[in-house]
Amino acid sequence: MRDILLDGPRVVVIGGGTGLSVLLGGLKGYTKNITAIVTVADDGGGSGVLREDLGMLPPGDIRACMLALANTEPTMERLFQYRFDNGMLKGQSFGNLFIAAMNGIYGSFEMAIKETSNVLAITGRVYPMTLEKVRLFAELEDGKIVEGESNIPVIAQNRKSSIKRVFIDPKISNPLRESIEAIEEADLIVLGPGSLYTSVIPNLLINDIVDKIYRSKAPKVYICNVMTQPGETDGYDLLDHVEAILRHSRPDLLDYVIGNIEEIPEGILNKYITDGSTPVLLKDEHRNTLRNIGIDTIEENLIDIKKNYIRHDNIKLSQLLMDICREEIN
Repeated sequence: MRDILLDGPRVVVIGGGTGLSVLLGGLKGYTKNITAIVTVADDGGGSGVLREDLGMLPPGDIRACMLALANTEPTMERLFQYRFDNGMLKGQSFGNLFIAAMNGIYGSFEMAIKETSNVLAITGRVYPMTLEKVRLFAELEDGKIVEGESNIPVIAQNRKSSIKRVFIDPKISNPLRESIEAIEEADLIVLGPGSLYTSVIPNLLINDIVDKIYRSKAPKVYICNVMTQPGETDGYDLLDHVEAILRHSRPDLLDYVIGNIEEIPEGILNKYITDGSTPVLLKDEHRNTLRNIGIDTIEENLIDIKKNYIRHDNIKLSQLLMDICREEIN
């Protein structure tokens, strides 16, 4: 077996939202060979406005991932994070507007991301899951079809009906060639963490992507969320998260699942419970069930609390991922 490259193992991380950017911020300290494949199905907030006004793909999740991987002056990072708080630009971030300008200059969202990545001197590469203008839909358990990523949790919660499945339009949307090459050459493929139905699974709906992931020789890891998400995963335990991934891909896609076993301080937890979120802990019965279908579980204290927000500990997560790489490569 070959040695780990000097620049670190080749890791492909697939998802979107805050969860993915948090992980990337830790992972870049362990390897320079990072490829992030990021959802572009979102349609809310400042990204949604640019999507509707300019007809471009939503830049928000991609901007967050590029900033997590950036190696630039603190002022530049603050500039890209800056969000206008009044006027016609209220709620819009400078980073989104910068990518929109790059999109206009180069006439290509792909080139806009590439050139912005150069400006930020990022570690690794960031690619959109597709260059096609996809829309995300959900079928709820009560039969209701909901259109739009931002509408799905709101309507599901209002109707008190859980999500049965999600799908995209157009149904056949193709991945970037560079994303496929990264998957084929990967030493490790990671799904999540992030919103299950609106950040992680949409990437698996892109044409041929599940087959490419499955055929890769790299181990496939799913990092489960540490908290449920109101309107999206209400009442879900770890096994429910995994089953949703497999239901939207194939039953033998995953090799590992990483789950949290750390209890959350009561003061912080109460705030989340009030908002409708509950902890997702790895339990003995989950471990046994997953072992029976060929999935190994990795358990760890993974909680990191910053400014009263519960996040994954991205350093511990990155160390766990590197341990998997060393075990598989050597």
